[in-house]
Amino acid sequence: MSRPAVMRRMQEIAHIDVNCFYASAERIFDPSLENRPLIVLSNNDGCAVTRSDEAKKLGIVLGEPWFKLAPRAKEWGLVARSSNYELYGSISARVMELLARYSAWQEVYSIDECFLGVKGSGEDLLALGRAMKDACRTHVGVPVCVGIAPTKTLAKLSNKWAKHNPVFGGVCRWESVPAAEREALMSRLSVSEIWGVATRLTKRLAGIGIYSILDLSKANPVAIRDKFSVVMMRTVLELQGTPCIPMEEERIGRDQLIFSRSFSKPITTTVDMRQVMSVYAQQASARLAKHELQAKVLTAFAGTSYYSPGDTSYPSVCVALPMPTADPVILTKAARALMPRINDGVKYVRAGIMVTDLRPSGNQKPLELFENVHEERGIGPLLEQVAGKYGRGSIGLGHAGIKGGPDWTMKRDMLSPRYTTHWDELPLVKAA
Repeated sequence: MSRPAVMRRMQEIAHIDVNCFYASAERIFDPSLENRPLIVLSNNDGCAVTRSDEAKKLGIVLGEPWFKLAPRAKEWGLVARSSNYELYGSISARVMELLARYSAWQEVYSIDECFLGVKGSGEDLLALGRAMKDACRTHVGVPVCVGIAPTKTLAKLSNKWAKHNPVFGGVCRWESVPAAEREALMSRLSVSEIWGVATRLTKRLAGIGIYSILDLSKANPVAIRDKFSVVMMRTVLELQGTPCIPMEEERIGRDQLIFSRSFSKPITTTVDMRQVMSVYAQQASARLAKHELQAKVLTAFAGTSYYSPGDTSYPSVCVALPMPTADPVILTKAARALMPRINDGVKYVRAGIMVTDLRPSGNQKPLELFENVHEERGIGPLLEQVAGKYGRGSIGLGHAGIKGGPDWTMKRDMLSPRYTTHWDELPLVKAA
């Protein structure tokens, strides 16, 4: 049966979201963190990007710098953790694989949320939602909330309601709530709370008398399309119960990939920057190969701190690749085109590469004269196989393969063990 046919049979959509995902992932292997204020910090232990409910009650705001919180952390009992991306990715994969068992139709929307196509009576759907919630807590160890509704927009709204209203017990089905209560909720929520409505749109909507979600749901879809866009018209129709945003089997329809990070220690030499570019180019190659994509353009860039009192430098270079490719050798050579623009002695605090003009691999085989020998021999996939078996730092091309690890890598002083991805960091269980 075709996917459109399956979609027509589905009656409702479930939106499942992990509560405070990074904090919840940290608590799986460290139960002592339960019921304690916990924050997860951004790259280089900069600022709070995730806060547990207990941390929110302390008044800690999203994005608050750690250096401001550290002096009072002991007084508050506040625990901070560095971003453990390896752990979070592994836990996310387990959650999504578990949830996929409840439907043949899943869209993984982000690292901590997905949509599922579901059908059944009202009680059946509520029972299904509770079953998914309990399974995530029991088998993975993370708490989730579930919203179920006829459309994706209403499903996300239902999930938000379930998360902030204890009466639902973490599971809310939109159609099971009396219409009067639904309208009361939408009248209390600003239109900015709805999925896909940004601050700029909020101001424009206020200009025509639309302030709440209820106001938007009662608007004329055609008039909204004429004043705004087809996308906004779809939001109105979704709020009115008409599905307009289709499910996507896999969200890889991006037109660019960016690999960029600030450094724990500034880079001041061309040699070190060459290693950075080599590492990022080979990461881009691996990501392109994973999604069966090829790139035609690579842009490399670097920059000093905006607040640096010394020399400032923001070099960049755009390289048109000889052919659409995901080959690590070609991408690495292209990234190194930035080197002549790097000034030794200048303190660069960030760098990255971006690959654009992406297209599916294998759409058109090049003439024999222009074939890329490295790609034909599968050098990129081979590097990924070795890295997957022996660790990310076990192999690399050129400067990216220097053993010992560069000192510019991300600062993570409060990193918890990567329990599920590194053999030497597996949790130990001792029986009495």
